[in-house]
Amino acid sequence: MQKVELLSPAGNMECLKSAVQNGADAVYVGGKKFGARAFASNFDYDELVEAIKYCHLYGVKIYVTVNTICYESELEEALKYIEFLHINHVDALIMQDLGLISLVRKKFPNLEIHASTQMHNHNDSSLSFLKSIGVKRVVLDREMSLDEINNLKTDIDKEIFIHGALCVSYSGCCLFSAMHGGRSGNRGECVGACRLPYKLLENNKDIIQDGNYPLSTKSLCTINNINKILNSNVVSLKIEGRMKSKEYVGYITRLYRDKIDEYYLNKNYTITDNEITNIKKLYNRELTSGYLFNNYGSNIMNIKTSNHIGVILGTITKVDDKKIYISLKDELNQEDGIRFDNDKGMIVNKLYNNKGLLVSHLSKGEIAILDNKVGLTKGSIVRKTIDSKLIDEINKYKERKVLVTISCKARIGEKLLVAITDGINKVEFSGNIIEKAVNSPTSAERIKEQLEKLGNTVFYSSKTNLDIDDNIFVSIKELNDIRRDATDKLKELRENHSPSKIAIKVFDDKKYKNVKENLSISILVRNIEQLKVAINNNVDYIYTDNFDLYKKYKDKNVYYKTPRVSSNDAEYEDENLLITELGGAYKYSNNNRVITDYFLNVVNSSNISVLKDMGVKRVVLSPELDLEDLKNLSCKEDVDLLVYGRVELMITKYCPMNMIINKDKKICSLCLKNKYSLKDKDNNIYPIVTNNHLVHILDSNNINMLDNINKLRSYGFNSFRIDLYDEKEKDIINIISKIRNVYERRNNK
Repeated sequence: MQKVELLSPAGNMECLKSAVQNGADAVYVGGKKFGARAFASNFDYDELVEAIKYCHLYGVKIYVTVNTICYESELEEALKYIEFLHINHVDALIMQDLGLISLVRKKFPNLEIHASTQMHNHNDSSLSFLKSIGVKRVVLDREMSLDEINNLKTDIDKEIFIHGALCVSYSGCCLFSAMHGGRSGNRGECVGACRLPYKLLENNKDIIQDGNYPLSTKSLCTINNINKILNSNVVSLKIEGRMKSKEYVGYITRLYRDKIDEYYLNKNYTITDNEITNIKKLYNRELTSGYLFNNYGSNIMNIKTSNHIGVILGTITKVDDKKIYISLKDELNQEDGIRFDNDKGMIVNKLYNNKGLLVSHLSKGEIAILDNKVGLTKGSIVRKTIDSKLIDEINKYKERKVLVTISCKARIGEKLLVAITDGINKVEFSGNIIEKAVNSPTSAERIKEQLEKLGNTVFYSSKTNLDIDDNIFVSIKELNDIRRDATDKLKELRENHSPSKIAIKVFDDKKYKNVKENLSISILVRNIEQLKVAINNNVDYIYTDNFDLYKKYKDKNVYYKTPRVSSNDAEYEDENLLITELGGAYKYSNNNRVITDYFLNVVNSSNISVLKDMGVKRVVLSPELDLEDLKNLSCKEDVDLLVYGRVELMITKYCPMNMIINKDKKICSLCLKNKYSLKDKDNNIYPIVTNNHLVHILDSNNINMLDNINKLRSYGFNSFRIDLYDEKEKDIINIISKIRNVYERRNNK
């Protein structure tokens, strides 16, 4: 049985070394740009070279994240960066942008590509397409169950997340941060909008909810189900955490390493209460085994807090202006971090026992007295969020060793010969001619002892073979010198291991020529009234997600907007389609009646070219592009711009109405009866739309670029998209007229 890969995160060099030393098979890191964790420390060019060499020395693979969308003006810089990574022997890139992936496959054909979960990988059609363009591995959506994963038929390597933070939205499908905060989640700059407080509204009235964080998920932890995962068709198990500490990375890596190895050894493994407690101490928002094991609602979400909650330390028995008294349910040490139930926290610098004496440690059951330096006036529960003793223990790991076999030949009249091999690389060094000993012969035991003195290297001899004559003299200094030279050479070979032959090709990037078009307007409608207004006003393309409505008006140039999460058995052959995910674009684009929606995050001409080569008729650009980005885009033919409407900020498998109001009942029809929305602390209202058992959260405001139509026209754009929500006939006609008037004025000049 081939062992699955354990893949660990590293936001800096300390974390990378902790991951490697604690048993990771592979590590993923990001550079200073183009990675989906822009606020991690990340690695500069020199650090990336060091990281690659360090990983390869220990036989660990290293993947670099280039998993952001890439604007037209950045493509050249991105390709130069990727060339640097390729030349320095990175094992693979984790990528999101389809246009950049296409360019990399052409320019660096031997460089392994993994499709990031940001590409919304969830069905066989998308996997088949990615395989067809040379992608080696896909990172699957966190929302997929293990059964769904096992039912995927495409023969491509599959990777899943097994531990760490969960996004409430499907990855790569969240525009909340970009539209509210000015920092794109698709460019690694997520502001964590889902971790902020919101009120759920029913028909514009507040719903009583047991917590202020209806979009905040628990932390993923699958350690109790690792056996089921190991028996799946997954090849790589991924730990999330490039923003986490080296202690978190080290402990979580070591824990999963031990359980995986234990299971492979005897088909069984054990998890102790102490190990689960340690996980909680390091970071948790409560734990869930996630959608992998068909959890939903309250088993996925923690709406009471979005912070790390640690473990319960004890209860407050007394508070005054100077001191806090805590009855301990766990031990407490100096330098531990604690948090009170009002969310105030502190590091325990001074710790007193019940006699008022300064101590460094107190045990469970004792009374701890702390200085009230946070102004606490009352409280009940105290939590431990940093365990200094645990951190010290984690940092005392045993150094990882590389097993080698040493061979030594020492025959009288022949040169001394020493060889070292790691099973892949082999180095040989020769010395002086062996002579008979005059006085004291060099024993076999002494030769073996000197050759195995590898303590200051990463190597450990698992076997030493000797082929030597009796009564010989071998210089100990010579043995030591040869051993050092051999291990240095082997170290160099391992550090500079290349996973594939370096291949860099020059190619012509195919560009579609811009063709002067007439004005084109497309409209997404929500109901039959809006659809009739669009028809009566001769709109070129009309989109609806109501299949019955589409079927009735199909001959009026109406297109069906497909579900954003599409199962393998969905069939829409010979239909007019507005496609919302990559698999559908691949599956149906040959009918020449496919338009791709902005959910495919298209921001560069290379991406447009890929979709057009696939057979897509029109491409809707990402609303993340600003005016300057749009001006720089070289391909504007058959490209639509969203110029008015509420952007869909998020799509989630979790339904807040079912959890908060319906208490997780499996059958819920609330959305058919009432209107729901979320309200943030600034009283912005975000409408909620449900479809196919998925929740879509719309923006509180409309994008409105109607005043820029003339400027966009001068850039070469002629096709404009309108998304309606609750607009009435008069509003719709006014929006259409604003666009058409620009063209009429230009034509009359």
